[in-house]
Amino acid sequence: MEPSDGRFDGPPPRERIFNVPLVALSLGASMPALYWFQERAHTYWLELAFRPVDLAEGRYAGLVTSMLVHGGWAHALMNAVGALTFGAPLARLFGGGTGVGVFLALYIVSGAAATLGYGLLHWGGLRGRVLPLTDGGVIRSAIAWMGVNAVIGLIGFAPGAEGARIAWEAHAFGFLFGILAIGPLARVFARPDERFDSAAGTGDPVP
Repeated sequence: MEPSDGRFDGPPPRERIFNVPLVALSLGASMPALYWFQERAHTYWLELAFRPVDLAEGRYAGLVTSMLVHGGWAHALMNAVGALTFGAPLARLFGGGTGVGVFLALYIVSGAAATLGYGLLHWGGLRGRVLPLTDGGVIRSAIAWMGVNAVIGLIGFAPGAEGARIAWEAHAFGFLFGILAIGPLARVFARPDERFDSAAGTGDPVP
């Protein structure tokens, strides 16, 4: 109940500490869960992995199935953290049932583009608000994420990965594809901004 002087009775509503959209939370949780099954499979799911030579030999399923395979617990957990970090704001941006489809489609297409970029680079080998790309926060996040992937891939510092090579180049290609695709997708599918009509008084704005 709102008194006439604009103040509210009772304590203010409590904000949730952990507020990740369900689709992003499910995606992040699926990665260690899938690796748990992968680790126990007698083939280690190697038949789902991607090798650059697959492109030359006309095998393309690995562009997508490789997204289900991880090089170790550290790799699976790193990807899960990335999914929660970058997926949560995107899931909020693409709200509603259609937004869930757009979110998952962007994830799958970005993953396929990442694997394709890795394959082309190693051709013939065996193994809320959309910010502009020039925004300082976007640039810093991109540099940090690419740096982490480069360190892990080049130095091999991946505790628990048991020597498995992580295709950091694929992460880089996927990140670049996704960040370039967000703007066009947001112009079509993002939820409209919530607007308020602020009255001249001192009370809270009325939706």
